[in-house]
Amino acid sequence: MSNGNGTARHNDCRNFVPVDVAKGICRAKNKLIAIDTPTCENFTALPKCKNCANFTATENTLGICEADKNKTWVFEDLIAVTCDMYQAR
Repeated sequence: MSNGNGTARHNDCRNFVPVDVAKGICRAKNKLIAIDTPTCENFTALPKCKNCANFTATENTLGICEADKNKTWVFEDLIAVTCDMYQAR
């Protein structure tokens, strides 16, 4: 899973709990971590629009949800845990 530049971030992981905009807690290792540091071996992808087979990137961090009949614009980092149309790539 990637963040546009080809690398996963901690906030792309199910084990990450945000504390503020720069850091969070890794539930797998129970320690404070910066969002933009390399992920570890416990990385478990968090369902996000950018990781969905129905997402088509358009510009910057925006894209279109092809599964929605209205072809809704969505942010790539939108968390899709409760989305019935989410299909992992």
